[in-house]
Amino acid sequence: MGLVITLILLGILLLFAELTVIPGFGIAGVLGLAGFAGGIVLAFTKFGTTVGFIVLFSALALSGILLFFTLRSKTWRKITLKDNIDEKALPSPEEKGISVGMEGISLTRLNPAGNGRFGDTTVEVRSSEGLIQAKTPIKVVYIEGLSIFVVPVENN
Repeated sequence: MGLVITLILLGILLLFAELTVIPGFGIAGVLGLAGFAGGIVLAFTKFGTTVGFIVLFSALALSGILLFFTLRSKTWRKITLKDNIDEKALPSPEEKGISVGMEGISLTRLNPAGNGRFGDTTVEVRSSEGLIQAKTPIKVVYIEGLSIFVVPVENN
């Protein structure tokens, strides 16, 4: 019976070490599962089904209690995110003051994407009509999500 208890306790110890200390699921987790399962299987084979079920339910209860206290410990509070992130990564073109019909100039070659300037605002734009050379007047034809599509302005 000592070997069964040792295997189960060693398995539980390795599983909780894997859960709290060692990142990922590696050798300690596999050995922990093997020790835990091996102890239970050994109890069933050596001592019969009655003792096997007692060992199984005792091991599961012990694991549940340890998991409960592990999750309540301050270890989890140290590694969890407490701050809410309310800001967006990129403002929308409308928030930058870019709208359909605005005219500007391409700062880089648009093949199909590059930079364009509209007033004082520099943004990434995409050509909707192929290659547009740098320093070419451009016009916003449509906005799709965060993408601004432009065409070259024709001289009339």
